[in-house]
Amino acid sequence: MSETKAVADLGEDEARAELARLAKAISAADKAYHRADAPEISDAEYDALKVRNAAIEARFPHLKRPDSPSERVGAAPVEGFGKVRHEMPMLSLSNAFDAADVEDFVAGIRRYLNLGPEAPLAFTAEPKIDGLSLSLRYEKGRLVRAATRGDGEVGEDVTANARTIGDIPAKLSGAPDLLEVRGEVYMSHADFAALNERQERAGGKTFANPRNAAAGSLRQLDPEITRARPLRFFAYGWGALSEPLADTQSGAIERLSALGFPANPLTRRCDRLDEMLALYREVEQRRATLGYDIDGVVYKIDDLALQARLGFRSTTPRWALAHKFPAELAWTRLEGIDIQVGRTGALSPVARLTPVTVGGVVVSNATLHNEDYIAGRDARGNPIREGKDIRVGDWVQVYRAGDVIPKVADVDLSKRPADAQPYQFPEKCPECGSDAVREPGDAVRRCSGGLICPAQAVERLKHFVSRAAFDIEGLGAKQVESFWRDGWIREPADIFTLEERYGPGQPRQLRNREGWGEKSAANLFAAIRECRRIPLRRLIFALGIRHVGEAAAGLLARHYGTWGAFEAAMTHARIDEGPEWDDLLSIDGVGAVMATSLITAFHQEAERASIDRLVALLEVEEAETRAPATSPVAGKTVVFTGTLEKMTRAEAKARAEALGAKVSGSVSAKTDLLVAGPGAGSKAKKAAELGIETIDEDAWLRLIEGA
Repeated sequence: MSETKAVADLGEDEARAELARLAKAISAADKAYHRADAPEISDAEYDALKVRNAAIEARFPHLKRPDSPSERVGAAPVEGFGKVRHEMPMLSLSNAFDAADVEDFVAGIRRYLNLGPEAPLAFTAEPKIDGLSLSLRYEKGRLVRAATRGDGEVGEDVTANARTIGDIPAKLSGAPDLLEVRGEVYMSHADFAALNERQERAGGKTFANPRNAAAGSLRQLDPEITRARPLRFFAYGWGALSEPLADTQSGAIERLSALGFPANPLTRRCDRLDEMLALYREVEQRRATLGYDIDGVVYKIDDLALQARLGFRSTTPRWALAHKFPAELAWTRLEGIDIQVGRTGALSPVARLTPVTVGGVVVSNATLHNEDYIAGRDARGNPIREGKDIRVGDWVQVYRAGDVIPKVADVDLSKRPADAQPYQFPEKCPECGSDAVREPGDAVRRCSGGLICPAQAVERLKHFVSRAAFDIEGLGAKQVESFWRDGWIREPADIFTLEERYGPGQPRQLRNREGWGEKSAANLFAAIRECRRIPLRRLIFALGIRHVGEAAAGLLARHYGTWGAFEAAMTHARIDEGPEWDDLLSIDGVGAVMATSLITAFHQEAERASIDRLVALLEVEEAETRAPATSPVAGKTVVFTGTLEKMTRAEAKARAEALGAKVSGSVSAKTDLLVAGPGAGSKAKKAAELGIETIDEDAWLRLIEGA
């Protein structure tokens, strides 16, 4: 069964459940890869997750989750190094897996820029190095700081270690006063083999692959260890600059090469789509002989002025694409099916497999999505996998697709045991025995036990301390489970009273607990105290309200600004009526489903009481604003309507948001400005009735000119 066919067979409810699973799996894989330098899946398998997520979002754009993996980059930095906030975020890239994806990418850029099919549009293409992203900041020609990607916003200060890498110049001649060079630290195959041989002889740790070796070497607390490791560097881009390097991507890379930074010799300028694909095939054929790991080819718009017009999505640039090499498949036996209960009560079936090696990694678990997927149908009853159900004992095809749980892709009926029985999905929660109910229109069955279900309570606490939420150092999933089991924490507020209940001077003390000591206990209490001050967006996300992910939490935080304003709005809001409801729906990216979930959470007595107990112990920061100080539209709510003739609607929206405006899809009393093109209808009429300033596209362009 092909990936395309599987997505095409998904019903809306099944797609919603699948997007939820993908969001969780990719988040865990990000943390393992970026934070622990110990990826549990290969790049190809990770990409299989990402491409499935993107395909489902493309088919069901209205189901895109606020915590979609397309809204995230990397994982939070680990402790041990100083933290560095990137002046310009280090973003990831959108992925393509076949020629059709690349063709769609090019066509999408032409549409966004309103370029015809014959208009010239050049790209640079370069191998995608499988290493560790690094940012190098030079001031007046001197290397002053080196930082890893981290979560894209904040990385780790590895300056001392970067200075030991021979490919990285300590001083530059003729460089801009401020130059931030970005590239990839990697290790060649020959150096990797030699390092592992030395490590083995010395009885030290050997590395699974060159990427792990490079990442582990760069992040040594002792720079002398890094110096002894054979690390290399390729430059592929830049961040903050005091002056432009060139007018084109290819020219800028040539300038970096002239300054002394190694650039990949296979980088090439391509004027047509067929040239891009030809280079991809050439690089793929030469992959085994390059002497270092790559996992695809990156295409970038060559004209930097066009890059600026295209701008960025939340976590990826619109002007770049990674064309990845394909993933691998394997067949194995399905030994059993377990049911896991998530924080929203969803019952998720997991396949237990006879261990099999896929792409060099041993796989023993796989996702089975939901009961319809097991039965061989979508949520509407249409057949998938040609209607073949999945039974214990079956011979199944898998590819690793995120976290440690790959995907079961197909079934070989010719090897089905004669006594194999259809799987009966449970109608009771395996954790608390409550009814497991499947509501009309929902693809998943959910435990009705709510907070009395220990699985839901524990999973919500795990979410609360997760990377994008409170991210409390020393308090992870394992510690949460242990504290819950012994009754030390039952809700988020309990975390912030741990020290007064189990700190020094108390009858029972954390430092006396198995696995803890005086230092580790003190470190945890200090980390908890530090996290009492929390940005609004992180707090909203941490609450674990269904349908409210990282991106949505950011939207809500920027819209309301403070916890007080947000809390008051949710308190007074009523579903489907009133000004608070209308204001909530005016946020671009917030729909009725999410709004209903938010209001419901704040109006449930037990949940609201839990939130109030938590917030009473916190200091919530106001939402950050990144609008330029001179922006004429910063903080204003702008609505676009009608046909824009000099830029696409998408470009206009992206430009407005980059200048600090809030772009809404509807006109209300809170709208500050309506930009109306030809064909403006009801929105223009409503704006006139409300006395809202209305301008045309030319006036809009004059307003933002130079901003």
